[in-house]
Amino acid sequence: MTTREIPAAGSVQAGILKAAIFDVDGVLLASPHERAWRDALRGFGNADRFTTAMYQAVVAGKPRLSGARAALAALGVPDAAGKAEAYAEQKQKRLEELVADGSVRAFPDALRLVQAVAELGWPIAVASSSKNANGMMRSIRLASGKSLLDMFGANVCGRDLPRGKPDPAIFLLAASELGVEPRHCFVAEDAPAGIEAACAGHMAGLGVARHDDAAGLQKAGATIVVTSLDEVSVDELAEGRLLRRSL
Repeated sequence: MTTREIPAAGSVQAGILKAAIFDVDGVLLASPHERAWRDALRGFGNADRFTTAMYQAVVAGKPRLSGARAALAALGVPDAAGKAEAYAEQKQKRLEELVADGSVRAFPDALRLVQAVAELGWPIAVASSSKNANGMMRSIRLASGKSLLDMFGANVCGRDLPRGKPDPAIFLLAASELGVEPRHCFVAEDAPAGIEAACAGHMAGLGVARHDDAAGLQKAGATIVVTSLDEVSVDELAEGRLLRRSL
């Protein structure tokens, strides 16, 4: 499904939402993924050209090998497909170093929204193509003593699926494991590919524009776009609607 074919999600979803699916990197966690991809470019391409905008548009939300291939191709590296596996391995090694150094933190607004949705009694899933997501979420300890990962009733992070985002497979799997029809779910995503995946799965898309990239999320078909998850109206969610809160 192309972006132009995506229906107006807000009109379809109004009043029927009752479950939530959260992406990890950029939504729940400020992780060192982008930095790891950039640092790992040494010997492959020009790291100065690997901007946040490029990361969000080309790499974010994709499985590791697909992201490596896409990044090298976007940078014009010769034989990008042939070099992708080595680049992906170098990125993973660098990411593990950064995680070990404590370069992972949770976004406070994300923790507040996850807690608020849980208090509504909604089933909640976490869904990321990253195989590092579970370990990073376990490292985030909450006031209750639990880890962030413990907040979710379904976890489909790092699953081996035939296709990555913008294919909706990962979100459809999350909805299935929650026992909720896709049309009753909203997906919180910070990457256009993730929003496209949500829309392709007939779910509402909550675009999280933490990097001045609202336009890309809107173009991808997001129901609403916010710069902070504190902007989401929990009162409206309680009524099954995804809207901004009134100021």
